[in-house]
Amino acid sequence: MRAVSRIAGAALVVLLAALALPAALGAPTLRAAFGDLNAPRADGAAPPPARVAHDPAKPTAVVVVGDRGAVVSDTLAPYEVLATTGAFNVYAVAPSARPAPLTGGLDLVPDLTFAGLADLLGGAAPDVVVVPAMPDVGESTSKPVTDWLAGQAAGGALLLGVCNGSGVLASAGLLDGRDATAHRLRLDSFEDDYPAVGWVRGTRYVDDGDVITTAGILSGVDGTLRVVERLVGPEAAAQAAEVTGWRHYRRGEAASMPRAGVRPADAVVAFNSAFGWDRDRVGVLLTDGVGEIELASAFDAYGQSLAVRTVAVAPGVEPVRSRHGLTFAPRADPVAAGGLDRLVVPGAGAARRRAADRYAEADPVYLHREGGFPFDGVLRDLARTTDVATATWTARVLEYPTDHLSLSGSAWPWTRTLRPFGLAFLGVLAALGLIRAARGRRSVRSTPAAAPPPPRPRTRAAAAPRPPG
Repeated sequence: MRAVSRIAGAALVVLLAALALPAALGAPTLRAAFGDLNAPRADGAAPPPARVAHDPAKPTAVVVVGDRGAVVSDTLAPYEVLATTGAFNVYAVAPSARPAPLTGGLDLVPDLTFAGLADLLGGAAPDVVVVPAMPDVGESTSKPVTDWLAGQAAGGALLLGVCNGSGVLASAGLLDGRDATAHRLRLDSFEDDYPAVGWVRGTRYVDDGDVITTAGILSGVDGTLRVVERLVGPEAAAQAAEVTGWRHYRRGEAASMPRAGVRPADAVVAFNSAFGWDRDRVGVLLTDGVGEIELASAFDAYGQSLAVRTVAVAPGVEPVRSRHGLTFAPRADPVAAGGLDRLVVPGAGAARRRAADRYAEADPVYLHREGGFPFDGVLRDLARTTDVATATWTARVLEYPTDHLSLSGSAWPWTRTLRPFGLAFLGVLAALGLIRAARGRRSVRSTPAAAPPPPRPRTRAAAAPRPPG
């Protein structure tokens, strides 16, 4: 019985050793991968926002971001869809004027603070408020946003919760008694946190009167087109879908979405996030006039993959204005950034005018020279430079249909996959070595001391008296 117990104990030690080394090295990398998504800028620079134009004859739509930031596609895709119609005054608003970090390291300078918007509208609520996912949903730091949202809802604003922006609305009590949806990866936890909401699966958006909520990330495009349908008309929505390259628009109804569970291939994100300590650091060159969705495609596709780190760069670290007037504050100069593995350039316009030719030594990649919806080019580049499994996972997280895309590249991140197994093997070897050494010491301690040899008997000749001389 004692022998069985010793064997079981040794097996447990070996198992723990096999897990300990991958966990010890993987956990910090995992935390860093997710931390990079919403990391604020370190220098505190805050360029002033540009002056905003306002047409009182048009309805006003705003996209709200918190001081802790928001998901980049949840923010920029609805903004561009609304702005491209020409039917709205569209602004980015926040509690304060400092740059808000969007996922992937893109800093958005709000057009207006909450107070500035109230002054502009004479205290009235805007017609539409778009609420993206925010990293501090349910935390005390989000209270300025949730309190403000409650006031806008009371003032008659149409609320659009994009992806886990539904959680922001729910935390403000604005979804109680309503049907709503959110990203499929958060629906279970939202059901536990906000049981007064009727959470719906399998649809890209839920229209509940004065509140519309959408499923994950790029489902926000569908929800925004629904807003355009209701406030401007279906023809305007169809035209906005065509201009932005969104081929999945369905007039007057929400497209269904398969209730996809976890797949074995989803393990790719664990390998990339926990064992990708050599992730590429990619500079994303900001250029004036770039489309908002073009920017979002670069920062969100690479960022959500957790296989690549991105940093916003621009010559002289000067602020950049997007196609429809948003202001962005880059974090580094392309030359002075240092440590960049690649330089990518979003924007079809930037590709046409070869805006990165001055950085020819960096071999810049123009992501949108082929046209189509901007995420197509980035997902193709991601598949080619990482692997197809990572690009496929990323598209699923973005909730972006890729049936029309041909992704080519390595099938799987084999190097990162083998790392935890190699570390586990080293841990097992170390454990076996320690067990063997411990058994050797125990064997020495348990061996009885050898008995002293018996005294040698005296021989008869030696014992007999010597005869007299």
